[in-house]
Amino acid sequence: MMKIVVLDGYTENPGDLSWDGLKAFGTVTVYDRTDVHDEAEIVKRVGDADVVFTNKTPITKSTIAAAKNLKFIALLATGYNVVDVVAAKEKGIPVSNVPSYGTDSVSQFAIALLLELCHHIGHHSQAVHEGKWEHNIDWCFWDYPLMELAGKTMGIIGFGRIGHRTGEIAKALHMHVIVNDSFKNPAFEKEGFEYVDRDYLLKNSDIVVLHCPLFPDTKDLICKKNIALMKDGALLVNNSRGQLVSEQDLADALNSGKLGGAAVDVVSTEPIKGDNPLLKAKNCIITPHMSWGAKEARQRIMDTSVENVKAFVEGKPVNVVNK
Repeated sequence: MMKIVVLDGYTENPGDLSWDGLKAFGTVTVYDRTDVHDEAEIVKRVGDADVVFTNKTPITKSTIAAAKNLKFIALLATGYNVVDVVAAKEKGIPVSNVPSYGTDSVSQFAIALLLELCHHIGHHSQAVHEGKWEHNIDWCFWDYPLMELAGKTMGIIGFGRIGHRTGEIAKALHMHVIVNDSFKNPAFEKEGFEYVDRDYLLKNSDIVVLHCPLFPDTKDLICKKNIALMKDGALLVNNSRGQLVSEQDLADALNSGKLGGAAVDVVSTEPIKGDNPLLKAKNCIITPHMSWGAKEARQRIMDTSVENVKAFVEGKPVNVVNK
């Protein structure tokens, strides 16, 4: 029987799912959390495991070197930057992720962030509960300008599965959608999605939505230089990766009025630090990296994780990111 260790299982399964699917392959030890800064603790918990699951706990080259029995590393996520995939490959250890689990959940959340920017529903609900409507001299009120999305242009940077689904919803809201991606999908073009270069997208979008991965050329994509290209009053939505945004530059643009608002579900350091400039920026909505967390999406992670282990045991690993 294999020994399976889950280093940080709580966010994937806070109690509403089951790890039983993994137990068919061996003994399973689940740690709710592992200190991401304590490599000694990580090495100790990996121990002599055959299979290790991680979400955000780093598995470095030295951790891999110390794990003498490790044969397979599995992500409880799509992103795999927390694993030294090169070191794993050098030791013949496949690393598998979970692709496509959050297409509906993350795109739905991106639109929810946008709608919140357009209407500030949370703020107005709180105002009503605080008695502001009860004591208002008019029969209605709003504290922020309200925006209708029909006829507006949404620019999506990163047009994979999630970006495409967000675009579909935007079209249903009667928006014009332009997109930027290093790969042009002919099927998406046939659906009427217009591929443009990045500068054109920034200059012509009323709303810019980030759905791209974090690569060297996308780090600090939203920076002072690129913000200058954007329309005055444009909105930004980011529920992809926090490091895509230079947070001080975005805060400056919001505070100056260059941008009309931003809604982000991710920041550069998570959990957020108290000195993050976005916390005091004007018209900035921040949620705690929860786009992926719908139970349905997490169940898909669990199901795919079981399939990843099954395929590895059968000698034909799937979803391998370090081939």
